[in-house]
Amino acid sequence: MTQRTDRSAGNPPLREDDARARRVRAWLGQHLYCALSSLGRLSGRPGATALTVLAMGLALALPLLVLLLVDSLGALGGMVSDSREISAFLMPGATAGQVADAAAAARSLPDASGVAVRDPAQGLDELRAISGFGPAIEAIGENPLPHVLVVSPGGDASAAHVGALADALGALPGVAHVQFDLEWRERLDAVLAVGRRLAWVFGALLALGAVLVVGNTIRLDVAARADEIAIVQLLGGSDGFVRRPFVYTGIWYGVLSATIALAGTWAAVLFLGGPLARLAAAYSGVLALRGPGVTAHLAMFGFGIVVGWAGAWVTVRRRLALGRAR
Repeated sequence: MTQRTDRSAGNPPLREDDARARRVRAWLGQHLYCALSSLGRLSGRPGATALTVLAMGLALALPLLVLLLVDSLGALGGMVSDSREISAFLMPGATAGQVADAAAAARSLPDASGVAVRDPAQGLDELRAISGFGPAIEAIGENPLPHVLVVSPGGDASAAHVGALADALGALPGVAHVQFDLEWRERLDAVLAVGRRLAWVFGALLALGAVLVVGNTIRLDVAARADEIAIVQLLGGSDGFVRRPFVYTGIWYGVLSATIALAGTWAAVLFLGGPLARLAAAYSGVLALRGPGVTAHLAMFGFGIVVGWAGAWVTVRRRLALGRAR
């Protein structure tokens, strides 16, 4: 074990492990001091801090809200789930054994997650309820409807897989006709894909705007403390030492703006959830606008910290480089 001796002060020899532990404690103490002092500076100017945090929070909340809307539309029940279901009409007059064999064959298909058998009486009741022509249907007398297999594709099945499942159902013995709305599903998938892409592009542009907001705020702070920075540099302070409090200021901006963004997103979810649910119910659908989950909360705080750190680090680094060039 190596030792280090401080002879000028007459101190006893220090072990290398003890010296390393002291350096680590000193390093952690400096970071803790910078974090707390930067938070104190922000609280000392509440007006300017609130404007910066609100601007960044708005930039972070908008893409998150768009993603939540797109995901909620992707999980839309009712009319969307009905459009995914495939109706396989059996031959008229099929026996109970033929219906059971066709249902078993449908359940064995790879992309079929559920198969429900709808008998002619159930089909007639649904037709009577939907059409509103109950008396006219009663006048028909004999029920002309066949047995129907309602097949639900897997939740992660793409439009191509749904189409392949429909073709496989049409090839089963006893199936006379297969009906499903692949075109609607393809359009829905395309709209959702475009919506997600737009949300990411929108988020990237607004994140860049948030970085610029932080950078401009930090630039003004650096200019206001130019004399203090010059004294620190004359005393031998490194660029990292000078940059550290400003970087922590940017991190605090990111944390506070993420908090504002999440609070605003939850407020928007609560405000829009009821009207959207009533709109979907008017079209026989069920739409629940879900708020951000735990992963989204953690991602938002992480993203806010990265944005604040990046804006502060780049700005201070550039200002220090310009100062040396002079």
